[in-house]
Amino acid sequence: MPIAGKFITFEGGEGAGKSTQIALLAERLNRAGSRVLRLREPGGTPLGERMREALKRPGESITPAAEALLFAACRAQLVAEAVLPALTRGEVVLCDRFADSTVAYQSGGRGLDRTLVDAANRLACGTVRPDLTVLLDLDPASGLGRAAARDQGRSDRFEALDTVFHGRVREAYRSLAAAEPARFIILDAARPSESLAEEIWNEVTRRLA
Repeated sequence: MPIAGKFITFEGGEGAGKSTQIALLAERLNRAGSRVLRLREPGGTPLGERMREALKRPGESITPAAEALLFAACRAQLVAEAVLPALTRGEVVLCDRFADSTVAYQSGGRGLDRTLVDAANRLACGTVRPDLTVLLDLDPASGLGRAAARDQGRSDRFEALDTVFHGRVREAYRSLAAAEPARFIILDAARPSESLAEEIWNEVTRRLA
């Protein structure tokens, strides 16, 4: 039975395998008869893709507050231009990162006031919230190693940050998942991708079908 009109986000640190799992889930949903839209943050719209280049460009000087606001601006455009229309059409929206990333990276990692980050997310998202969030949890050193291998040693602005920063991000994600167990699935991203994909599929069909 096809799943319709649901919003599923994938979260996790660098190199956790979000893109791989989104592709595998999209393929399985398509086979089941669902219409699927795949998005990413920052990005997913022409404006968002241009802002993504600046946000991830190595050596780009962006203050933590400006960084958080740029992510919120990308998100607001994505919600209005892509997420809401797709959900209205009955599609399943799969997004690589969403509002939880800003909480984890800009509040947990950068140390910005969580209240202010939450306010920016509320402005950007309106009433849109994920129906399900898959958190791929991975030791930061392992994740950064995967990312370096994937990108042939080239690091973006976030991958270039140290494991202490990424450790704070990981703990922030874990706190978010603990606070909302009905929305989150937390999985060990060190497991084989096929095993993870099967568990994600089982949870998606159990919770959303």
